[in-house]
Amino acid sequence: MARKDAILSMRQILIMRRDALRTALAGDLSLLKELRAQTAGDVVDAALDSAQDEISSQLAEVESRELASIENALERMREGKYGVCEGCSCSIPMARLNALPYATLCIECQREQERYGSHGGSDADWGRVHDSSGDGDMSINDIEIDV
Repeated sequence: MARKDAILSMRQILIMRRDALRTALAGDLSLLKELRAQTAGDVVDAALDSAQDEISSQLAEVESRELASIENALERMREGKYGVCEGCSCSIPMARLNALPYATLCIECQREQERYGSHGGSDADWGRVHDSSGDGDMSINDIEIDV
């Protein structure tokens, strides 16, 4: 199968997955609203509901990130950029696209990004925190944490 045919086949797979995620997310969000509307029950019920809310919320977050990646892949297909690495502009191997259809980086660039972070290394001083209220900086040691 030629690369172009494989990409067209991949498009259909991405569209089916996108539609399934949209349906799942609509269900997840309506379930969360329904769970929050129910306030009756004892402390154990409330704790279980809270735990279920957290799990559902995390699942919805993962699904929505995947949905955004799929939307990005479909947009890249429309622009003719699908299967081209955003890092080095080389073709992403079909084996990688079959494994991760919304990949935007080849394996080498992905490894590089994971090694150095999304900005190719970081010069940030994470020991200092900028206070957006304009009161100045504070050291990470100034923060009190109750345990």
